[in-house]
Amino acid sequence: MATLFVSGLNHRTAPIELREQLALEEDKLREVLASAHATGCLAEAMILSTCNRVEVYGLADVPSEARRIAFGLLCQQRGVEPTSLDPLVYTKTDAEAIHHCFRVASSLDSMVLGEPQILGQVKEAFNLAQHCGTMGPVLHGLLTQAFAVAKRVRTDTDVARHAVSVSFAAIELAKKIFGGLQGKSVLLIGAGKMGELAARHLVDQGVFPLYVANRTWSRALELCRALPGTPVPFEECREVLGRVDIVISSTGAAEPIVRKEDVLHALHARRSRPLFFIDIGVPRDVEPGVNDLDNVFCYDIDDLRQVVEANLRERLREAQKAEALVEREVDKFLSRLKALEVVPTIVSLREKIEAIRQGEVAKALARLHDPSPETRAAIEALSSAIVNKILHGPTVKLRETSQSGRGRRWAVLVSELFGLRGRGEDA
Repeated sequence: MATLFVSGLNHRTAPIELREQLALEEDKLREVLASAHATGCLAEAMILSTCNRVEVYGLADVPSEARRIAFGLLCQQRGVEPTSLDPLVYTKTDAEAIHHCFRVASSLDSMVLGEPQILGQVKEAFNLAQHCGTMGPVLHGLLTQAFAVAKRVRTDTDVARHAVSVSFAAIELAKKIFGGLQGKSVLLIGAGKMGELAARHLVDQGVFPLYVANRTWSRALELCRALPGTPVPFEECREVLGRVDIVISSTGAAEPIVRKEDVLHALHARRSRPLFFIDIGVPRDVEPGVNDLDNVFCYDIDDLRQVVEANLRERLREAQKAEALVEREVDKFLSRLKALEVVPTIVSLREKIEAIRQGEVAKALARLHDPSPETRAAIEALSSAIVNKILHGPTVKLRETSQSGRGRRWAVLVSELFGLRGRGEDA
């Protein structure tokens, strides 16, 4: 009887240098899947390969051998010594494997709890295995259920609702201040990575227009083409303050770029409309006294980190609800899996008895002289009814015992009684 298993390494067990080596492109993954499946050791297989984890999900008679083969092929692609992985690779089977799969798809095992990318990556791995012909009924059922669990975790809990990055936290604060970001104008001072990321998030939320001021004019032009935005000479950014609703500043300058008097001047033109500063610069780009002005909201990097830490704590609380939900879904899938254990035996038994029925019907019809259609139909109906009545008892018994955890033993017994050795042993 084959065993459901998952073997892999992730951000907790392996350094990033090793994970990078084993993160393969799609064409390489296709080769590994095909080669592993062709060995016959893996009845079903799927490989999840991301920057934070490389995991093989499979169905195998001997999971340890299947793991050795799969990771041997992965290592072969990158010239990694397979034995170097031994202390880093974990293997989980049956209920533990199901539990792990559901937690991974639901982002409960991610480096950033609740991040949304992992579900898309699991779906890509699922599709690739399907295209490669290595996805069977057990893994298909497991992954389909995992997608449903992940959806419930996101809808029934708030594990993914609170921002846990500085840039996203800034966006959430801006939303609270303005009640929505559609059509709000933004000035980005400095073109560093963190500022650019915050600006991209704002653009995704519908802000417009976006102005970019940077000491290096070519970099401002480059960023404006990418976002898109309007370049502003760095010396003129103070003049733009009166026209925008949100200012993101991240310059790395030694002295504040935005002074209190600059903002006071801008406020006259704004007629009490709020002005929000996201100061990601260290040292700070916005003079501290700016935050004392009416209708001005200024959050520096420490303020944003406090928001992020509070949100992380909130996600951890929500994760407890999600974990309980996953546990319940594991129990449900185990019941379905137990039922699957006896399906091949039931199918094999029905095929064998049906073959006998058809043979005997053919003999009976041959002994009759030109039987009428009515006679043929009557014989067919009579023989089918007998077969169904004979199979009803064993079929019900197999399904009942599968739910009580004794399905495998009864599948072997039925296989012996009816001579189903080939299909019965598979059950």
